[in-house]
Amino acid sequence: MKLRTNLRTVAIIAHVDHGKTTLVDALFKQGGVYRENQATVDRAMDSNDQERERGITILAKSTSVKFGDMTIQIVDTPGHADFGGEVERTLRMVDGVLLLVDAAEGPLPQTRFVLRKAFDLGLPAIVVVNKIDRQDARAEAVLEEVYSLFIDLGADDKQIEFPVIYAVAREGRASLDLNNLGPDLKPLVDSITKTVPAPDDRSDEPFTMQVNSLGYDEYVGRLVVGRVATGTIKPNQMVRVAGVDGSYTARCTGLFRFQGVQRFPLESAQSGDIIALAGLDNVTIGDTVTASDSNVVLERITVDEPTVAMVFQVNDGPLAGRSGGKYVTSRHIRERLSREAYANVSIRVEPGETPEQFRVLGRGELQLAVLIEGMRREGFELCVRNPQVVTRDRGEGKEEPTERLVIDVPVEHVGAATSLIGQRRSQLLDQRQEGSRVRLEYIIPTRGLFGLRNVMLTATRGTALMHSVFEGWIPWTGPIQKRVNGALVSDRLGETTIYAIFNLQPRGTMFIKEQLECYEGMIIGEHARENDLNVNVCREKKLTNVRASGKDENMVLAPPREMTLERSLEWIRDDEMVEVSPNAIRIRKRVLAANRRPVNSESAE
Repeated sequence: MKLRTNLRTVAIIAHVDHGKTTLVDALFKQGGVYRENQATVDRAMDSNDQERERGITILAKSTSVKFGDMTIQIVDTPGHADFGGEVERTLRMVDGVLLLVDAAEGPLPQTRFVLRKAFDLGLPAIVVVNKIDRQDARAEAVLEEVYSLFIDLGADDKQIEFPVIYAVAREGRASLDLNNLGPDLKPLVDSITKTVPAPDDRSDEPFTMQVNSLGYDEYVGRLVVGRVATGTIKPNQMVRVAGVDGSYTARCTGLFRFQGVQRFPLESAQSGDIIALAGLDNVTIGDTVTASDSNVVLERITVDEPTVAMVFQVNDGPLAGRSGGKYVTSRHIRERLSREAYANVSIRVEPGETPEQFRVLGRGELQLAVLIEGMRREGFELCVRNPQVVTRDRGEGKEEPTERLVIDVPVEHVGAATSLIGQRRSQLLDQRQEGSRVRLEYIIPTRGLFGLRNVMLTATRGTALMHSVFEGWIPWTGPIQKRVNGALVSDRLGETTIYAIFNLQPRGTMFIKEQLECYEGMIIGEHARENDLNVNVCREKKLTNVRASGKDENMVLAPPREMTLERSLEWIRDDEMVEVSPNAIRIRKRVLAANRRPVNSESAE
């Protein structure tokens, strides 16, 4: 069979912050994507606001870059296991993978997750050891760890004979020799050309393509992205779309390819090309698009089951609609969640106990937090309950998901870290010291991770690094202790005062500042004891016309603990919720009235 010798397609696999988006930037610059006088954007592939802020890649995106006659199609995979649905689809579009590892940190759990998927599909790998200019770089030791990882994941003889490139992506330099960096990334491009197989040229067969991701453009409408499996396609051609519920024919009104950071119209595309089609509206991920006279249906994409569920509901608090929310009704929330489930194959939406509630299932806390943050920025206002693990029943009793957890801590904090994790039904797999830090590896129930990051950072003074990835299912391990401390709960509607907060500081840690609106049932801090405490945070100093001897006490407030969306979701218990709106994130009790809440609380003036 003929091959398309001038085309290669690779996915980049890397852990969060190991430099994959920076490497793509360097390839763009050297491949002539930017004009000499063009203003360039750092981390061009992370185009979503949250991706830039969090420093992670959430959405799988594709692009291409030309080096001479050779076109390299690059697909950027999310490095975080919570976005595994994106990963599995991405790897079906490529013929090889670039494994990018940090020369100091080595391969981490999320690298393992994506690599395992790549090996299952039999893809060849090229290893790029990045950031070799770091002071704590240990390139040879990291390479040994990569070999161990390949063997551990069952790589075949061909996959284990991988080429190794040493690079400093930020400077756009690479080499086959650790001690002699080249001036550019040519060794990497040559390695891709040699190692990654060219796709078969099947242009003479009828057109087929699997829908891999969906996009939207204000001018052309819905975009359907995928890799052409066989045949050719031109704009305005009639195609057949085969989905779960049958098939229909439609006209492809536009045909585009991604090059650099832009999208260009095409006159035609053939097998092996990654393209976007416009004009197909009723399409879902996994559908097959074929020539109008063809009956071929490609095998649908399967995705791992969700492991975490959260209840989203309409905000029914006293301050609803007063914090900048444009979309506050159940209809708005339902439409937005349906749209997300349509475009994101790893999220499912089910009806809740009441018409105002929706149960959203996903792959992890981070994935759902990213969805909530996205909705907040779009102007939605809603309440969300704490994450719950999704269990399954296999005849022999209840099973729950587990995660492989890697924690990197300084030697002096190992005791604090191990005692915290020991309370959460975990099992230690490995413990090894690397310089002044210790790496601990555990298998832990997914439930055990809820709220762990917060307390771990507190116990280790912010020095712990935590990474986890889905491992499998095990029999239910029993109860896990949640947050020990109770909450400080406001007992009335009003505005917080300096006087009240100052006098409540000995009772616990505050989450709020003075002169903020609060209401009955809103949580304003963490109690120093185990029970909840109803407090008056609006109390003012009683002023009289009798002069006091001495002078007024100088009231100095300690800075409140900043409760971000993720921190709030980790912190809350089953009887609490997070109220999310464009201008504020509040924590509250599910039952607001103190006289209707269960009695694990007491009152204080």
